[in-house]
Amino acid sequence: MTAPFRICFVCTGNICRSPMAESVFRARLTEAGLDGLVEVDSAGTGGWHEGDGADPRTVAVLRAGGYEHAHTARQFQVSWFDHLDLVIALDSGHLHELRRLAPTARDAAKVQLLRAYGTDTATGAVAGGASGPAPAPGPGSSDDLDVPDPYYGGFEGFEECLEMVETASDGLLAAISATLPARTVVTARVPDHDHRRAAQEPQQPQEKESV
Repeated sequence: MTAPFRICFVCTGNICRSPMAESVFRARLTEAGLDGLVEVDSAGTGGWHEGDGADPRTVAVLRAGGYEHAHTARQFQVSWFDHLDLVIALDSGHLHELRRLAPTARDAAKVQLLRAYGTDTATGAVAGGASGPAPAPGPGSSDDLDVPDPYYGGFEGFEECLEMVETASDGLLAAISATLPARTVVTARVPDHDHRRAAQEPQQPQEKESV
């Protein structure tokens, strides 16, 4: 049995951006029929909010967008690098901190920015055999790929974050799907495809038996 692909979204306190990304990406996986092949989680670089639920404004925008949500905040642990395939940072500050914490160059290569997978800036990578991390954004471009922290602002900031997360999640899904075994991906999608096809095909009338 193939081991699941494991991904963790990371922001500062794990109550705003990363739980938002976790919920959105879970939904994308379910829509693609890949929810059984990819495990999704989230965490914060700090432990200030450990044990808390998500920020009420995050919960509100997720509900308004039709996303399911259940969350308890926790802090990212260095030991997790060993079992994670991808660590997704929500901004460049998290990117640099997580890469600094990574025990090996291979682990550092697992850390990528979420918006690097956006349709307009598709530069993200899925680590797999890489000898070192992909280059971090330079000083002049890092803000362009950040999902800004909405914590100290109004509700509109959370709505903008959701839009950024949704856009980048589509690109991230495509990148991860490409790394999964082709046979497994096809097998995961066939039942749903067959079900829709059967529903669309007209029923053939049965011939009556002669008496």
